[in-house]
Amino acid sequence: MKWSTTPTLIFSPRSERTNTGMTKFQNMSTSLLVLAGISVIGLIFWGYNPLSFGYKEIRLCPNLTQEHQENSNLQSPQGLSYNQPSVVGLDGKVIAVTPWLAPIVWEGTFDSVLIDSIYKQQNITIATTVFALGKYTQFLKVFLESAELNYFVGFRVHYYLFTDHPEQVPTVKLGHGRQLTVLKVASSNRWQEITLRRMEKLEKLIESRLVNEADYVFSLDVDTKFYGPWGAESLGRLIGVIHPGYYQTARQHFPYERRPQSQAYIPVAEGDYYYGGAVIGGSVKDVHKVAKTCREQLDIDAANSIEAAWQEESHLNKYFLYNKPSKVLSPEYLWQDFKPHTNEVKIIRFSQVIKNYAAVRPNP
Repeated sequence: MKWSTTPTLIFSPRSERTNTGMTKFQNMSTSLLVLAGISVIGLIFWGYNPLSFGYKEIRLCPNLTQEHQENSNLQSPQGLSYNQPSVVGLDGKVIAVTPWLAPIVWEGTFDSVLIDSIYKQQNITIATTVFALGKYTQFLKVFLESAELNYFVGFRVHYYLFTDHPEQVPTVKLGHGRQLTVLKVASSNRWQEITLRRMEKLEKLIESRLVNEADYVFSLDVDTKFYGPWGAESLGRLIGVIHPGYYQTARQHFPYERRPQSQAYIPVAEGDYYYGGAVIGGSVKDVHKVAKTCREQLDIDAANSIEAAWQEESHLNKYFLYNKPSKVLSPEYLWQDFKPHTNEVKIIRFSQVIKNYAAVRPNP
């Protein structure tokens, strides 16, 4: 019997499993390397490509947030029950923020040098409308001269003066970048009618001119005087001023319009502050919305032979109750000369002068 000299290779089950496992391991390693490479490329692409979701989110979210903050309307539903906000706390200290987190501007809550410097870099224009009809032209000189000393000093200001007596407009030296435009309007035999039509005049002026000529607009009463600095701290999307006669009054005693038949009606249980109609301000867009809304409501009331208790001021308070101002000016920005100073009002910036209403109004 001969034995074969050709070597015979015998594979055990163990060596077969080992070789098979090594092959699978090599294949798996290759797959993992390929997958890792794809992942790295994907991360680079999605991280730096302008079309990537991550990149868009980082780049656009701040802009979207800023746009939302600037354009959002702080609307409150009607009939909502909540405590009346205070202007002065139990400790006698002023309160510098509203319940909807809008600042209330008081002396000591801002740095005028800093905030004015910030806004001056933006090269803005502040339009300022004033109505001087009939005998109210006698207040123009004091108003304009005091404004030139205190009102947005160093800013570009454009006064728009509505009057039925252009020849009675005084000559007042205006500072650099400041100008006055006189707009002739018809006279009226009722001071209430003059007041009622202010919103309409303001609305049309914004549409015809201010939308292209200004960044912010204030509508101010002419029978007033500036006593202190009024600057960029007062700027914002929508500005209301707290009336000096009611800033510590319970809301059920506010002189709101209480007749449900009027568009200016506010229920007794509702109300934040009582806002003075002598000062309305904000961005051109937002003041236009105020003027347009109030004018429409005034027209509805007129069609129903209703005149709100305090004309456009009543409608303004209705608007501000359900469309919250983004900034509220303290009574420093609207005082009354006959009122004594109080502990909380450290400085008077703007005040209504003492006058004989019977002598300046065309009717009682």
